[in-house]
Amino acid sequence: MNISPRSCCAMLGLFGLAIGISIAGTSAAPAPQAYCAKVINDDELRGAPHALAPAIKQLFHVTGAYAAQTTRYRCAAGKVMLCNEGANLPCGKANIRRSLPGATAWCKEKPTSNFIPMVATGHDTIYTWHCANGVATPGDPVRKIDARGFFADYWRQLP
Repeated sequence: MNISPRSCCAMLGLFGLAIGISIAGTSAAPAPQAYCAKVINDDELRGAPHALAPAIKQLFHVTGAYAAQTTRYRCAAGKVMLCNEGANLPCGKANIRRSLPGATAWCKEKPTSNFIPMVATGHDTIYTWHCANGVATPGDPVRKIDARGFFADYWRQLP
């Protein structure tokens, strides 16, 4: 079969048009409420859609155009859960490990330190930390975690 360059370009154009129509016909990602009702639990953090900005502003008492851009959502028990990220507000799962490399390194340099700062432990630990005889030692938990392992104080349920 002999196809001219002109025919080839025309077929490629029609093929591209067909793909465009097919892509345009697919539905967008479901709204968070519908998605969470379907999957029940999903711990993957997703960006909050702009449509949730009014609810985000009310739940977290934030203002400005970036409310949705700084907020993540996940699904828990079929409900949409929201977390507004910040420098010291981790939205990811809490770190419940009782041994941290950063804390260990801190105690090697400062073996009698009665406090290990978050720069060494990370902001996601649930414990206070100190050095006991040069060993990084967790104290009591200072933050509560929810049933799925996230910081309970940082997450709000979408009404």
